[in-house]
Amino acid sequence: MVFRGSIYSKELDMDTWITVVIPREFKSQKPHKVIYMLHGLSGNSSNWPDNTMMPVFSNEYNVIFIMPEAGRSFYTDMTYGLKYFSYISKELPELCKNIFHISSKREDTAIMGTSMGGYGALKCALSRPEQYSLCCAFFSGCLYLKEYLDEQRLGDVEIDDFKYIFGTDFEWKKEYEILELARKVSREELKPIIHTTCGTEDFLYQFNHRFSKEMKMLNLNYSYDEWIGKHDWYF
Repeated sequence: MVFRGSIYSKELDMDTWITVVIPREFKSQKPHKVIYMLHGLSGNSSNWPDNTMMPVFSNEYNVIFIMPEAGRSFYTDMTYGLKYFSYISKELPELCKNIFHISSKREDTAIMGTSMGGYGALKCALSRPEQYSLCCAFFSGCLYLKEYLDEQRLGDVEIDDFKYIFGTDFEWKKEYEILELARKVSREELKPIIHTTCGTEDFLYQFNHRFSKEMKMLNLNYSYDEWIGKHDWYF
């Protein structure tokens, strides 16, 4: 079953859209496992159920999927904008626990995303390893953001996005860089399982392939898959 509607967020100070997919057999004494699914740069909270077999997976594995909206924020507390990282990682789980019958246990909680959402999922899981047991970034998470800025790989629209996110001077912080977060978590006892994928024809392939090599050098439960495919929902 798919529910689409809005909830009020104090962090965002507004109503914000959310899509939730729950198993057809929702009556359960035991709280359901939950997976937070994050959309890409040009997407929204409806993308996952509209483009995948998510309702089938929800029934098959008895899991609830929760899909919030984050605009073009890169799931960050923006310099000139809204606090999407705080909303996704702190407020949203609490709101959903009060509405849906979901587990609060780390081992029952995962976060996943595609493209910009892959970056967001990795950022959340590596910033809060005590909260998520599993993290996946599908069809090429956007990685190495500082390199994109330094080498001016961005178009005019993306540059404007990043000005709102990081400020006009593109002030960089370590907590923005996925590898920095991964290195920190690799030295800690509690670590999420991490899996990433990328298509060999994806325009971000070289970065994801390089990222996989660097991640495998760390003390993490990390895996990576690649096969023929592009930056699209078919992949």
